[in-house]
Amino acid sequence: MASKLFALDIGTRSVVGIILEERNETFHVVDILVEEHKERAMVDGQIHNVLKVAEVIQSIKKQLEEKHGPLEKVSVAAAGRALKTEQAEVKLDIKNRPIFSEDDISRLELAAVQQAQNNIVQNDTETESSHYYCVGYSVLYYRLDGEEIGSLVDQQGREASIEVIATFLPRVVVESLLSALKRANLEMEALTLEPIAAINVLIPPTMRRLNVALVDIGAGTSDIAITDFGTVVAYGMVPNAGDEITEALSDHFLLDFPLAEDAKRAINTNDFIPIQDILGFEQNIPKEEMIAAIKPAILELATSISTEILRLNNNRSTKAVMLVGGGSLTPSLTTILADKLNLPANRVAVRGIDAIQSLTKEAHIPVSPELVTPIGIAIAAKRAPIQYMSVKVNNQVVRLFELKEMTVGDALLAANIPTRQLYGKPGAALSVEVNGQPIHIPGEHGKPAVIMLNGLKTNTKEVIKNKDIIEILEGENGKEGSASVRDLIDNASVKTIYFQGVSHTVEPTVKVNGKAISIDTALKERDKITVDTPQTVEQVLHALRKEHYIAQLSPYSVTINDKNHYIPDLSSKLLLNGNIVKLTYPVQDNDVLEVGAANPPTLQQLANQLDKKLTEHITVTFQGEAVELTRECAVVTIGEKRVSPMDYIPSGTSLQWKQENHSPWIFQDVFRFTNWNMPEGASSFQIIRNGQPSRFDEEIFGGDLLEIILK
Repeated sequence: MASKLFALDIGTRSVVGIILEERNETFHVVDILVEEHKERAMVDGQIHNVLKVAEVIQSIKKQLEEKHGPLEKVSVAAAGRALKTEQAEVKLDIKNRPIFSEDDISRLELAAVQQAQNNIVQNDTETESSHYYCVGYSVLYYRLDGEEIGSLVDQQGREASIEVIATFLPRVVVESLLSALKRANLEMEALTLEPIAAINVLIPPTMRRLNVALVDIGAGTSDIAITDFGTVVAYGMVPNAGDEITEALSDHFLLDFPLAEDAKRAINTNDFIPIQDILGFEQNIPKEEMIAAIKPAILELATSISTEILRLNNNRSTKAVMLVGGGSLTPSLTTILADKLNLPANRVAVRGIDAIQSLTKEAHIPVSPELVTPIGIAIAAKRAPIQYMSVKVNNQVVRLFELKEMTVGDALLAANIPTRQLYGKPGAALSVEVNGQPIHIPGEHGKPAVIMLNGLKTNTKEVIKNKDIIEILEGENGKEGSASVRDLIDNASVKTIYFQGVSHTVEPTVKVNGKAISIDTALKERDKITVDTPQTVEQVLHALRKEHYIAQLSPYSVTINDKNHYIPDLSSKLLLNGNIVKLTYPVQDNDVLEVGAANPPTLQQLANQLDKKLTEHITVTFQGEAVELTRECAVVTIGEKRVSPMDYIPSGTSLQWKQENHSPWIFQDVFRFTNWNMPEGASSFQIIRNGQPSRFDEEIFGGDLLEIILK
């Protein structure tokens, strides 16, 4: 025996009642009845006057019962236009965090959905976020450090962000439906969403992996649903639909609204449309003229729908678009919509009930796109009924509206569990000042909460079922930020220096709040730290307490006859890595520093540096032997004391230097520097200089050949 299905499509302008019979896995449309609201009882898919809507439902029920027997249970749908879609973004500081896992991402997605839920109610103080069901969401993008990225799994960086588009159904929509049915003595057998109902009959599950948009164009709104990856991923609505086209006709031809509606419907069947304006004039308007009059309104409708499809589908066109509802019959709409979405014309099409698989109907029932959704509601009630489930979240009983496969995350949203509870609090940062620059040392990240499902550890993506028990064990809070001075200063601030062959560690001078401390001292909030790092050779020698070497490196100087003389060649040498440098030269880690010791010079060494002579000498040959003649030519004293050529002269000594003028060397001076004596008995001799006769008082020069020839 065929089972009978009763469904209602409660729209803004009218209510459609439908009787279906299921016959061996096929559905047969037995009867359809449409009745308009007597007044504006529905606004944007939500029942505003329960009593008036209940009267229309009772009327349809009574008429159908007269033909088909008692009706006690009914399937209904929440209008797609009642859905609220919101985008939201959340950001997370991930510096010094472990790499991202799948569970971290799912918790971040949940935080974004909850943010979207809060955005909906932020301007309505009387509404709480728990007053909305989340019926689906999709991720628009992930970003890492501001750059879009395909996946955050196993990524590290400074900041992760995620943006989602989420769709919510107000609970009051469902509650008002239940109230209206109860007043009409009907029990709700099943509940669905209008877009889901249409998709269920037009797009089988095997096709839902395709990215397709379904647009239900009614009188007041156009409802949009997007499929992808085997499910419905997004819902939307635009407040443009068939009425805007009717109003354009009404304004252009001065028609009463019902007459304009009749004229609009006649465009698809007549070449000339008879009209009577409000002044009583009758005309036959060519079809082309009427289409031209409504072209701007059609363009506006197509623009609104295409813009919302792109927004819901992450700014890219779907692969195809299916149009249902009375407004889908608007002339040229499919062509303009295809152009707006950059799709081939055959990828945008109007679908009537003839597109529903395994469906037959009585002869009097038209093949119309208006009837797709009512039939879809009835079939969805049988194939995919939506029910309530109850779960416990931290001992709180939560009732969930099963619009899709429900997860732990859905239960947390319904229980209004703040996503911040899914992570332990991060530790407070430590704020200090180093050389006038503020520095913040972050606290440790908190550890994630542990989520238990029926006593077993799980994650937010886990599917749940009726009477499941969920517990959240709060994560550990992170430790407060802490640091010592050593943690804050640059590694280059601490140097190893080799001085005079010995290794030394040179640390900066550190003061905290004006007091000198060790660089390993732990810091406190708002400490003011000054760090003075030795940079030059001179600063390093001070840090090593080797100041006496600095004095040793002063240039060598003496005062001679009240005049200062600086002699760099006699100064101590400063060597850095084997090269002579000055005290102001910068020092790096592992540098080798040496101060070359310089002994005070002797008077003779000093005279050589100053090109001064202490003695003068010549060498001659006398009687065949070389003889050196020497004599002092300067007298040097320190005070009253005479200084010898081998005496040391320290830096800073004051000398008196007196040069003495001597007469030229003469022949007889040779006898003071030789042991030669005139032989006894020599009666006469001849004095010879360079082979020429000479005298004892004749001037001689170095290199002369001198001899005395005995006779």
